[in-house]
Amino acid sequence: MPLEIEHRAQLTEEEFDALADKLRQRGVDLGPDNKHIWFYVLPDKLLKVVHNITHGDGKIVVKANRIGEGSAFPEVELSIAANDVPAAIEIFRVLGYGQYMHDAYNQRHNWRYGTVEIALKRSEAWGPHAEFEVVVADGASPAEIDEANDRVRTAAKDLGVRLMSEEELADFTRRFEAKQERKVA
Repeated sequence: MPLEIEHRAQLTEEEFDALADKLRQRGVDLGPDNKHIWFYVLPDKLLKVVHNITHGDGKIVVKANRIGEGSAFPEVELSIAANDVPAAIEIFRVLGYGQYMHDAYNQRHNWRYGTVEIALKRSEAWGPHAEFEVVVADGASPAEIDEANDRVRTAAKDLGVRLMSEEELADFTRRFEAKQERKVA
């Protein structure tokens, strides 16, 4: 399974706009990529059902760890038709994952900066933010993973973006989950 090396940055509106301007000048525009995501935050992994509104398709995703537990995310994706998204959500509900489900609309625009893909996103939970990503092959060595992390950090530094630490990501995730639990209660 491919390994995504992901880092995130929370941004103010001004920082978001400044990063978008820099990417328009120095990046490759990969276009809009708006999504409605039903995600299931489990103790040791993240499941998602994604309706890619922009492209008119869907997918089921399993990330084998959680945000705030390292930058390397083993990930498996299964493409599905957009009209199969409701059935996928129902399957997860029937399997007992409904209690872990949160749904969110993500407005996003994708860019490539060198060898790093950057998604500029807006969502209710995160507000304006960016995700920096490099994908490495299944079985990548620790040196290859370190090199991918370095590419992400270099791109962020070059663009003037401060990436969140693992501690900040874990804290954000804990606060988000507590807020969601209060909504359900």
